[in-house]
Amino acid sequence: MDTGNNSMNQECIKKLQIATREKLRKFNSLRGKELQLGEFWDLVIVTAVDESQRDAYELQIAEKVDRKELPLGVHYKVFSDPPGSKIGNGGSTLFALQRLNDIYGKTLGSFRVILIHAGGWSQRLPNASALGKIFTALPLGDPLYQMLELKLAMYVDFPSQMKPGVLVTCADDIEIYSVAEDESVRFDKPGFTALAHPSPLSTGTTHGVFVLEPHEKSGSSEMEDISCLRFLHKPSVNKMRDSGAVCKRHDGCFSLTDAEFVYTDSTYYVDYATAMSLLGLLKEVGPLECEIDAYGDFLQALGPKATIAYTNNTANVTKEESNLVEIRRKIFNHLRGTPLNVVLLNNSQFYHIGTTSEYLHHLTEDAELRSELGLLSSAFSVYPSQTPEAAAAACCVMYSVLDPSCSVAPRSVVEYCRLEAGVTVGNGSILSGCWVGSGLSVPDGVFMHSLCVNHRDRTGFVTVVFGIDDNLKHGVEAPAYIEGLKLFGVSLAECLPRWELGNEVLRFSGEASGCSLWNACLFPVCADQRSSFSKSLEMLQAVLGGSTLSLPKDTKLMSMHESLQCKNLEEMLKFRKGLYNDIMQRRSSS
Repeated sequence: MDTGNNSMNQECIKKLQIATREKLRKFNSLRGKELQLGEFWDLVIVTAVDESQRDAYELQIAEKVDRKELPLGVHYKVFSDPPGSKIGNGGSTLFALQRLNDIYGKTLGSFRVILIHAGGWSQRLPNASALGKIFTALPLGDPLYQMLELKLAMYVDFPSQMKPGVLVTCADDIEIYSVAEDESVRFDKPGFTALAHPSPLSTGTTHGVFVLEPHEKSGSSEMEDISCLRFLHKPSVNKMRDSGAVCKRHDGCFSLTDAEFVYTDSTYYVDYATAMSLLGLLKEVGPLECEIDAYGDFLQALGPKATIAYTNNTANVTKEESNLVEIRRKIFNHLRGTPLNVVLLNNSQFYHIGTTSEYLHHLTEDAELRSELGLLSSAFSVYPSQTPEAAAAACCVMYSVLDPSCSVAPRSVVEYCRLEAGVTVGNGSILSGCWVGSGLSVPDGVFMHSLCVNHRDRTGFVTVVFGIDDNLKHGVEAPAYIEGLKLFGVSLAECLPRWELGNEVLRFSGEASGCSLWNACLFPVCADQRSSFSKSLEMLQAVLGGSTLSLPKDTKLMSMHESLQCKNLEEMLKFRKGLYNDIMQRRSSS
């Protein structure tokens, strides 16, 4: 029986590989090509958390268009959330629809739109904080792919099978799927149409789960269209069972071997009429002062068995606002009766790349994703030491220039970096945007990321350094409790004396109420990128080695939070452009 399951899995994986390579081939044929209306998305919309992030996104998209890395003739737009309260990806969806309606009016009724939520500060994957998780590099494609290109490639077949409307998705996940040759994923029904992926019950507890109309054989074909009775948001296993969400596996092409499974969410489509209804909802709820979830708050209102009970459940809410329940009730009443259709992608995989651990795992260790996408160990880089043995070591080097004498250990990622002679990078580390001077050695399990900042009317550089497993979001109430903050597994209270800093010197940026590694001002501002990296590395070595390091008295210290507030985007992109030119020049000369 196990042998049969194994051969079935191999067949499913092979189908995923073939389908994915075909999508990549199709998208690559569109890059840099002037497209006519109807050949691709009419509008590609990316959301940003504020105007500063919007500026960063617009700069990068403009560069991509100039370098012909994206299809041309398509409208690419970035919309930032309004200033004030956080409004979540649900609020961003509503405001993006309002902006689209303001710009295009009734013409919007003829457009196929993809809306990619990319706002937020990416505190769990800080190398994506300054320039955006939608611009996270991936080791494939020539020119190199970022998440934006991969999203557009994986959905390349959708526009031609879609009635005018909006496809809503997020910037930090990847959906890979196959369907039979005579089938296609169609978005042509009124209301909402969601993609669903077979997942273990444990996965369902952290995702949205669909309760489907009874049907004969779950997972017996690669794709099924079905109506949904109800949507559950991060339910317990008991809740899944009680609601009838748990399915039994049948033989067929089905990559999941669990006897029981649930269908979990990823991306959904709303037709034009429903999009306009959502626009009416924005007027109804008035100025938004709380976070709305585009999945939990919208989809839970749909389906004939939806109940209003979920509106009082705030267990999964990051910050509960006083009017959240009232807003949810208005959403429920507004959307009640709207159809929820589901496309079951029975041979599919859902990958989330939102944390440093997930990032390292998927880019260096995940054999399935590497084979499905064709991920490389070195992509768009000068890394001459890439022998077959080194390539098999499963590190990942992207968009970087490394001296031939450098070495990068397995499970490490180096992106947008310049490494001089003799540099070594330990196991399971991330280097991003760094210029590493000769002979330096980066330990195992370290995250280092250099940012350019504007400081005292000058350009400076800050290199943040954390442990891969450090929790940047965990906060304590006041500086007096900093022993509760752990840096490389060492209490921050123990780190300060090693840098000859007292508790009274330590400053936290942003809201005075929150003290975390994210807003702890620990990292020196230096005049150049190289010295910034070496100084932060010295600080790390002092903590790990139990030695002391004396910083000059007038050294300005910044946090990750503060560095983002005064980041110099142009200078950071200029560094990347220098790498690009260097790589292209060395390619042409070789």
